Amino acid sequence: MSGPVGEALPHESAELHVTGAALYTDDLTARTHGVLHAWPVQATVPHGVLTRLDASAALQVAGVVRVLTAADVPGVNDAGVKHDEPLFPQEVMYLGHAVCWVLGETVEAARLGAAAVVVETQALPAVVRLRDAVEQASFQGMPLHLRRGDVAQGLAGAVHTFSGEFEFGGQEHFYLETHASLATIDEAGQVFIQSSTQHPTETQEIVAHVLGLPSNHVTVQCLRMGGGFGGKEMQPHGLAAVAALGATLTGRPVRVRLNRTQDLTMTGKRHPFYARWTVGFDEAGRLLALDAELYSDGGWSLDLSEPVMARALCHIDNAYFIPHVSVLGRVCRTHKTSQTAFRGFGGPQGMLVIEDLLSRCAPALGLTAHELRERNFYRPGQTTPYGQPVRHAERLTRIWAELQQSSDFAARQQQVEQFNARSPHRKRGLAITPLKFGISFNFTAYNQAGALVHVYRDGSVLVNHGGTEMGQGLHTKMLQVAASSLGVPLSTVRLAPTRTDKVPNTSATAASSGADLNGGAVRDACHQIRTRLAAVAAGRFGVHPDDVRFEAGRVFPLGHPDQALDFAALVHHAYMHRTQLWAAGYYRTPGLHWDKDAMQGEPFKYFAYGASVSEVEVDGFTGAYQLRRVDILQDVGDSLSPLIDLGQVEGGFIQGAGWLTLEDLRWDDLGRLTTSSASTYKLPSFSEMPPVFIVNLMEQATEDGVVYGSKAVGEPPLMLAFSVREALRSAVAAFGPGGETVELASPATPEAVYWALSRVRSGGQVAADD
Repeated sequence: MSGPVGEALPHESAELHVTGAALYTDDLTARTHGVLHAWPVQATVPHGVLTRLDASAALQVAGVVRVLTAADVPGVNDAGVKHDEPLFPQEVMYLGHAVCWVLGETVEAARLGAAAVVVETQALPAVVRLRDAVEQASFQGMPLHLRRGDVAQGLAGAVHTFSGEFEFGGQEHFYLETHASLATIDEAGQVFIQSSTQHPTETQEIVAHVLGLPSNHVTVQCLRMGGGFGGKEMQPHGLAAVAALGATLTGRPVRVRLNRTQDLTMTGKRHPFYARWTVGFDEAGRLLALDAELYSDGGWSLDLSEPVMARALCHIDNAYFIPHVSVLGRVCRTHKTSQTAFRGFGGPQGMLVIEDLLSRCAPALGLTAHELRERNFYRPGQTTPYGQPVRHAERLTRIWAELQQSSDFAARQQQVEQFNARSPHRKRGLAITPLKFGISFNFTAYNQAGALVHVYRDGSVLVNHGGTEMGQGLHTKMLQVAASSLGVPLSTVRLAPTRTDKVPNTSATAASSGADLNGGAVRDACHQIRTRLAAVAAGRFGVHPDDVRFEAGRVFPLGHPDQALDFAALVHHAYMHRTQLWAAGYYRTPGLHWDKDAMQGEPFKYFAYGASVSEVEVDGFTGAYQLRRVDILQDVGDSLSPLIDLGQVEGGFIQGAGWLTLEDLRWDDLGRLTTSSASTYKLPSFSEMPPVFIVNLMEQATEDGVVYGSKAVGEPPLMLAFSVREALRSAVAAFGPGGETVELASPATPEAVYWALSRVRSGGQVAADD
């Protein structure tokens, strides 16, 4: 492949990031004249009905311009797509729920004004804990049920059956840039919103229906985000609507930016889950049947909870073939923030259930955890419980074998055993875990994208596409795709900010699909332009258009580079011959179909595979641990941008390790988030990085039917961190006599590890059913 696709290039904005020159949404406030600042008035109870809302005192505060309430909404008072998220609620649904917003000349004036608003609430019973919601049948949305075969028959025929339950926590996105929107109104009443959003089109639609306007009266632009991780897929919409409503009513620009505490207490997180399961194995340790129930904590409204649960059900198999499956999924309603998308989108939760289950059952089956995993891998020709063939299943065994060899897994197992034999108070653990993750949106209609590519008369290129940049390197890849598709140097291509009046009806930049979808659309647009230019060049060279070559900014007949024209000269010539030099590109993922009621079909374009090996050392006195070494082998197809992909694998892995071992969200009985700052919520940092961190991308891994043979890399690496948790389990087991089941909480904080090893020392274990 000629051109910049496949080259290890730095992020296109890396220099701007590290020098502080990169502009984010809220940076634009200082460049805008006469901005008003919005501050929320937040509920002080987790559940209740507003009986009084008096803003008169706030309007007497110096600098307060207006208080926005439900009475000001000209359209629909709702900020969600399920019509269950009133922008200005009458019923308070979580502690911190914004009941109105104060606009002030300064942030301080708005804050003081908000403090002066009188709010009286009649308290109602609240459900805070997930298990309480399950016991009280506090559900929302429809039940989802994934089935294959006959579970009762499978369990009856099993030689070994086990039952258990598992509750594990959510995760705060903690992006560096908190939620921010800036709205302005022009002389024609057009609404222009700068928003830190992963889904500009949906932000546009929500703002339009709140204002009672058609979508063509609202334009949303996303310059870049300082992180998103799914937290800015749905949750920016209401904040943008507040800014737009304020700007419409006052005629002045309005800024909404949440400070860190507000962001933590007002916005959703990764869904915590509670699972109950029964599993059966044959005499060889092969899975026969799984009967499970998954319950997620959806918070106060549905948001994206139903598709998150659907993806959890579709990933409960991970890399393993299970002949008989019955898994029920329910979304619970609790009086907490509305939980939302987070990198992996339910996939990590579903996969964690099966990974935990296998590690708990392995000792009772007389197998090591990695032996039990390997003998249950998908084989070519097998299908998932929802009916999709597992294409390239052989990559699982290939990755597994190659990674064990490159990481010296067998030799290091012996070294760990030797260390543990001579070290009574510190133990090491080593584990390997696999990954199979489906790529595409659950919602089939979202698997489409558009792009608008302009070639100017001087040969320079401007690319607009529907994806948003949140640090993941999507813009870098799109520059590479455009340059390679047109056969021009990367330096001649520029990207414009993502905005809804250039590329309409965009899907969210989510589901690891950004490069697949937008890359396909950019390539399509470039192909149209190149086809037109090839026809012009063919006339000049006297050859067939198929025999025209575009390389490195030069255009020439096949086999005759000595006759080359500069790309810019050809473009000028084409213009003089009235040739269209821009194109709207479009891409829709082929071959997808999904019956959401039956939970059957082929919802994914392909599966991303991978595996990781982690080694840890645990202190027996405190439960504190160190991640000593990590080895990863990840299938990314033919990488569009290897340096970007390596960064995504490393970052995703560390974020996954944070979810599984450090990040412990805590709510008290009153529904107050007690981990509401960086001082109380532990994030992974440089100190958690392993001193040895080896990441390799799988070679000879071309994927057919996708842009330049590449595969997605955004979400899959997060699940590679399962090996860290399983290495901790292995180390904990080493404090006991061996051969015992180890129960380990998630997140496996040092405290959780300490209590787990204390149980092992005292001989506590979970009994099997058989």
